Amino acid sequence: MRRADLSKEPSDVAAMFDEVSVAYDRTNTVLSAGNATLWRIATTRAVDPRPGQLILDVAAGTGTSSASLARSGARVVAADFSPGMIAVGKHRQAGNPNIEFVQADAMELPFDDDSFDAVTISFGLRNIVDPDAALAEFFRVTKPGGRVVVCEFSRPPASVIRSAYYAYLRYGMPVFARLASSNPVAYAYLMESIRDWPDQQTLAHMIRHAGFERVAYRNLTAGIVALHRGFVPEPTRVAAGAEPSSVRTSEAEPKGDQ
Repeated sequence: MRRADLSKEPSDVAAMFDEVSVAYDRTNTVLSAGNATLWRIATTRAVDPRPGQLILDVAAGTGTSSASLARSGARVVAADFSPGMIAVGKHRQAGNPNIEFVQADAMELPFDDDSFDAVTISFGLRNIVDPDAALAEFFRVTKPGGRVVVCEFSRPPASVIRSAYYAYLRYGMPVFARLASSNPVAYAYLMESIRDWPDQQTLAHMIRHAGFERVAYRNLTAGIVALHRGFVPEPTRVAAGAEPSSVRTSEAEPKGDQ
């Protein structure tokens, strides 16, 4: 059985997800005590998909989040770099005409600039060897005025909750992983990657650094998960005779996180 480590070598991460693909959704439900569904609902609302929009769901896995987005009538490109996940997703979403699966590397997305009304990623950004490069790609392929939504494990701000959560990751999660997963050793990496991942404010800074404006976040489940969002700047109206400025400039100073 394969597992990744904090070097996040892409071939190791992809192989690990290939091995857990069939039981992936069931395992997530068990390990999250059912909260995965609530996090998916919150993410869909933050993306705010509309009929006719084109949305990119990165690290889409088996397409569970993509299906939630597609219920609005939006068209969803479900991108993932694990062929095993893509295969399971295509099978499970075979009857959904609004979802297209594409095998893709988040750091080199095979899409034109300004292609999507929104880009979202759930529990995948921390698995990318260079998350800053991925965020830059999200910015590149999002239309001006469009948004990015990142749902990711985070750091509970309350020390008592953080300590209890880390104790669950270390002692409780391996037990449940053995019961629910086809590759329980892979979930040792889950604990490592969560504890190594930056806190909410640091991720907000990373998103802002990629060029997004109006960056904000809110905690879900006491900060075990955080939902971040940001917007691509819209073209600036230019007065007659004035020199045009760049249409993609972010605010010089952030207005604060929520």
